[in-house]
Formats: sequence, structure tokens, C-alpha cells
Amino acid sequence: MAKRGKNHQQALKQVDRTNYYSPEEAVELAKRTAYVNFDATVEVHLRLGVDPRHADQQVRSVVLLPHGLGKEVRILVFAEGEAEKIAQEAGADYVGSDDLVKQIQDGWLDFDVVIAIPQMMGKVGRLGKILGPRGLMPNPKAGTIVPAEDLPRAIEEARLGRVEFRVDKTANLHVPIGKVSFPTEKLLENMAALFEAVKKAKPAGAKGQYIKRIALATTMGPGIKLDTAQALALETA
Repeated sequence: MAKRGKNHQQALKQVDRTNYYSPEEAVELAKRTAYVNFDATVEVHLRLGVDPRHADQQVRSVVLLPHGLGKEVRILVFAEGEAEKIAQEAGADYVGSDDLVKQIQDGWLDFDVVIAIPQMMGKVGRLGKILGPRGLMPNPKAGTIVPAEDLPRAIEEARLGRVEFRVDKTANLHVPIGKVSFPTEKLLENMAALFEAVKKAKPAGAKGQYIKRIALATTMGPGIKLDTAQALALETA
């Protein structure tokens, strides 16, 4: 722990806490200050001008990152009959019904995305207390409850880098945009796609400044403040 603390302090010295960096400067700095001995995840943190206690100020949506997240995504699909066959042919890692419900109830959680057809939600609903807190519960707003004919698209998007985001109780969003090993250009394009999606998800009840602050950080790395205006001016290629 002492060694990790020292590394963190060294990384922190490279970051000017009073400065608001351009997106490109922030990404380059994040890559330089990543000190863990694995390919760290790069995360964007946004402070929003909403009150999540109100139903009309909830922020929840998805973003399809153009360059993905740089990790293997294990996809589970709840489906039966013809839909089960469609999901298998579309490349889902796990497909089933009551068998998967029981496995999950017994503690199995070796998957990253859960998709379901509407007819399965009566059974999937039993797993709310397990999947919900982990952000895995299928939801129509997140595009993870789809009719059988849309399963190939939903599975492909999940495989490519489809990321769900949801405001927390403190009005913050925390969203991964890739790995430290990604070229700067790819991280910037993923970041631009995220900001575009967050702006589109602005709730009707939001008043005043919607996106207040933005910061960038890597796994266990220091936070780096972004110039909000420059960040929100990013455009996807």
C-alpha cells in the first residue's frame, strides 16, 4: 500500500489542480500519470446541474463508443424459442431462460451485459435485487429489452462498446471511455460521443447550467479537470 501511495503522490505532482486542461492535454496527462501495472481504464466524471431526487431530472441513456472499451464483453440474453436461436446465431455468450435465472440466483455473475426480450421480463424480474445494484438489469431506456428481431443489433452494439450511463444520487456521472493504451485520438472520439449522448439525455426538468464540471481520471490515478467549453465543443469524426 505504501508503494501505491508513493506512486499516486508522484502522479499527483504532475497535475496542476488549479488548471482546466483542454481535452487533448487532459488525455495525454492521464496517460502519463497512469501508474498501475495493467492497462488502466480511462473514465470521465461529469457533475450535472440536476436534482436526481426528482423524476423529471433523471439522466439515463446509452452511448455507442466508436472505438469500444478495449475489453471483451460477455453478453447474456434471456430468450426462449425462436428468439433463443436468433440470439445464439447473433453471437451471444449465454442464452437461456429458467436455467440462467437459477444460475444467477445461485451466485453466478460471469457476464457484463444482460439483454432480454419483453416476454422474459416476468422471470428476469425475480433477479432485480441481484442485477439491479450491479447495473445489469435489462431496461427499455438502456436498450436492453428488445423484441426478438432486434436482438442481433443489440448484441452487436453491446459487443462494439455500448455503454449505459445513469446519474447517481449526488448528480454525478461516471463513464468509462476506453483504456490507457488507446491512441489519444480514439479516446477523444469516444469522449466526444459520450458528451453528445449526455447532451441528448438532458431531462425536461433540468434548469440552469446542465453540465457544470468535467474531470478525467484513470484507474487509481489523479483527477484532471477539463475546460468544460472546450470539452463540450468536441465533435465525433
